[in-house]
Amino acid sequence: MDENAIRNILVELLSALDVSYKDIAVNTIAGQLVFSIETDDGRSLIGSHGDTIFAIDHLVKKIAEQKLAGLSPKEERANESSEESEPRDERMRFLIDVNDYRAKQIKDLETKALVMAERARSFQYDVELTPMSSYERLIVHTVLADSPNVKTESQGEGRNRRVVIKYAAS
Repeated sequence: MDENAIRNILVELLSALDVSYKDIAVNTIAGQLVFSIETDDGRSLIGSHGDTIFAIDHLVKKIAEQKLAGLSPKEERANESSEESEPRDERMRFLIDVNDYRAKQIKDLETKALVMAERARSFQYDVELTPMSSYERLIVHTVLADSPNVKTESQGEGRNRRVVIKYAAS
């Protein structure tokens, strides 16, 4: 799905929500396309702990999936329950951001991962991070993929799943 199609979906959704905005910028952060909404009142779009922006992100991805497949919402639900349907491609590879809220979170997470990797290297022991979402774990794994003397793996289940940065002697 191209940038313009996703931008159009986002514009339509913001119009339906009666939300005013200045601009929608497109950037690449941590290897992902980010549609960043600039607005005067970001709090209403971000919500408590980012809940609203995550919901908007989810809605835009679902709408984009349906348009890409050319299915109506009813056909989409029927397809999800069908055992014969092909496995769906991983989630749409883009993020919706408001006033760089998520971009700052990603940069902070990247910095934390690098600091913890350095700690694992310096003290030569495993460092266990706090539980994270699958997306946050993906960022940590990606950031540290080429780091010398460390390797990462996810451990735990459900909400307690976390990244462990392991010291690996060369």
